[in-house]
Amino acid sequence: QVQLVESGGGLVQPGGSLRLSCAASGSIFSDNTMGWYRQAPGKERELVAAITWSGRINYADSVKGRFAISRDNAKNTVYLQMNSLKPEDTAVYYCRITIHADKYVEVWGQGTLVTVSS
Repeated sequence: QVQLVESGGGLVQPGGSLRLSCAASGSIFSDNTMGWYRQAPGKERELVAAITWSGRINYADSVKGRFAISRDNAKNTVYLQMNSLKPEDTAVYYCRITIHADKYVEVWGQGTLVTVSS
């Protein structure tokens, strides 16, 4: 019954910024990792950034220095601040949560489209 609600996608010009939000609801245990993945046309889905409940972060090399992931544990919400956007960042961005408690749970969001174009 875990659900992810994403927001913040849209159309932006190269060099611009967007901030994505993903709020998790339902049976959320503290031992979880939330992250952002993206899938561009003709490409496989790839990790953008992930953050554990304790704040450990992993970024894809392609976004290091431009994107920043953060989370608010009280709100079970993860954010992705995207700066200096490039056309190659165009993709559907998916939020993901993995919960490591008594059992492993993985839930994906519906995806939000980010289009970087002039």
